[in-house]
Amino acid sequence: MSDIPVKGGGVRSGGCSGALIAPEWIITAGHCFHDVNGVRVSGKPRYTTTVTVGKLKDSDPGGRAAIVVDVLQSPVNDIAMAKLGAAIEDVVALTVSEKKPTLGQRLQFAGWGTLSATAVTRSDRVKRGQFTVAKLAQTTFEAEHLGGRTVENSPCPQDSGAPLFVSDDDRTGILVGVVSSGPPCPQRGREVIARVDTVFDWIHQQVENRL
Repeated sequence: MSDIPVKGGGVRSGGCSGALIAPEWIITAGHCFHDVNGVRVSGKPRYTTTVTVGKLKDSDPGGRAAIVVDVLQSPVNDIAMAKLGAAIEDVVALTVSEKKPTLGQRLQFAGWGTLSATAVTRSDRVKRGQFTVAKLAQTTFEAEHLGGRTVENSPCPQDSGAPLFVSDDDRTGILVGVVSSGPPCPQRGREVIARVDTVFDWIHQQVENRL
């Protein structure tokens, strides 16, 4: 995101993490798309948003890029679906879970956020970590980090929308939720994760209606 409007005039850059859930759809945090007052918005993005998928490092060959052309905000939690201007068919999408998370369930985290609580430049490589479901709420859950928390293995700025998922082969996976908020990295504390199962029907309805 290179031209986010700022109150009083001017623009700034920024970014979020996310996951491919269908050839033309990314899922991320709802607050990644907002107006100049920080209010979540749907429709055509107010600033240019380019999505890149299919890489583990910036220097890796390949990967695919597309522009976000439409945004749909979840009616119940901090989730947004971003429609891409071009379908990405050759990158495996995550499957959206329709099952409620379970306490103690182990989840993987993957994000492209910064490596500091104050840095404005995202990482040049994917960050990975392990979490467990610690507490359930109606549309969210709290996730506890497993092991020593660092800027390399837990959410920092620009990791909003990063997926928490289950995978047996590091190629396919089931999406359980996306990062909504949490403590300043890398301080201890639980992440608040927006559950995808609570909006499973809404997600699939949007994808099918806008093919």
